[in-house]
Amino acid sequence: MAKEKVCLAYSGGLDTSCILAWLIEKGYDVVCFMADVGQEEDFEAAKQKALKIGAKEVYVEDLRREFVEELCFPAIQCNAVYENIYLLGTSLARPVIARAQISIAKKTKCTLVSHGCTGKGNDQVRFELAFYALQPSIKVIAPWRIPEFYNRFAGRNDLLDYAAQQSIPVTSTKSKPWSMDENLAHCSYEAGILEDPDTTPPTDMWKLTQNPEFAPNTPEDFTLVFEKGIPIKLSYKESGKDKTVTKSLDLFLTANTIARRHGVGRVDIVENRFIGLKSRGCYETPGLTMLRSAHLDLEGLVLDREVRALRDQFVTFNYSKILYNGLYFSPEREFLEESIKASQKNVNGQVRCRAYKGQMMVLGRSSETEKLYDATESSMDEITGFEPSETSGFIGVQAIRLKKYGAMKGEKGERL
Repeated sequence: MAKEKVCLAYSGGLDTSCILAWLIEKGYDVVCFMADVGQEEDFEAAKQKALKIGAKEVYVEDLRREFVEELCFPAIQCNAVYENIYLLGTSLARPVIARAQISIAKKTKCTLVSHGCTGKGNDQVRFELAFYALQPSIKVIAPWRIPEFYNRFAGRNDLLDYAAQQSIPVTSTKSKPWSMDENLAHCSYEAGILEDPDTTPPTDMWKLTQNPEFAPNTPEDFTLVFEKGIPIKLSYKESGKDKTVTKSLDLFLTANTIARRHGVGRVDIVENRFIGLKSRGCYETPGLTMLRSAHLDLEGLVLDREVRALRDQFVTFNYSKILYNGLYFSPEREFLEESIKASQKNVNGQVRCRAYKGQMMVLGRSSETEKLYDATESSMDEITGFEPSETSGFIGVQAIRLKKYGAMKGEKGERL
């Protein structure tokens, strides 16, 4: 009787290497799938490691352009953010990874898929909701929710011991037990000593960005051009020469390079996971932080006030929540993305920026096509077509209900 085939989302790290060995131990034929979403990884070495452990096949898919264009750019267009700080770097990558994994599972005739997500985290929800939407008949093996597995491997130290027994090389050690997840948009750090929210992250933990204290003493200026809310050109200097990038992936990589060397994009937060637990996470989100900040600034110049208010109150909040909670493959996400596109028709222009010592500052912004801002109308030194006396009527109308409210409070003897 043929063995059941399972497609494992494999990273080459501690958890999935041990899960690969465990699945083989349980009698499955395992096909490993690796997603290149921009993480700094030796994919060939990881592939050889998986084959050595016992994988039947290993597939490595380059998803970087798809990740940037289909997930990161819409997130920039709507200024996506979770709980005011987290720019959703992990959440953004999950849909493209899940879609590619299901594609490989179909190609290799796997009836099951597996992942290394913890039973207490968000990613198990994100991946599995995506799997079921993409392939409703698929079955999922989630080792960290199987008692036989989590009782045997109570924590990362047990995995490290198992890896040593199985001669599986890993980069995680008992002295640095935090877990990392990296992609083109960011790198996240959690677990281990970071589970104490009052513990300062070690300086050698941060992988992507220069420590702002030791970043260059000379600021670096660059210009971003947006069309319909999407960054289409980045101009900067390199060794004194003018440089320009326009291709989506090259632009994102260049933004990352500038931000990383100036220490832009570090955050350390406690967030509310979808499943109800609070979690401490440290994130480095260099290029995406700069691109989003520039886009946000440009909207102040070119976006209609009421359109912006509706987008901020409804689209940005709900799109961010959908991404965080793993509901990307849903009708509500499709609806909101159409709303994002509609809101961005007039977000055209350029933003001049500066990166310096952990900060991204805006030096100026302009648009050749959008004319909502009129310097003469806004000027305190010119009257132009705006009659200041007309504001008296505006204030009077706005004050009607406030006068009534103030009178009511006065009659009750209550202090305003």
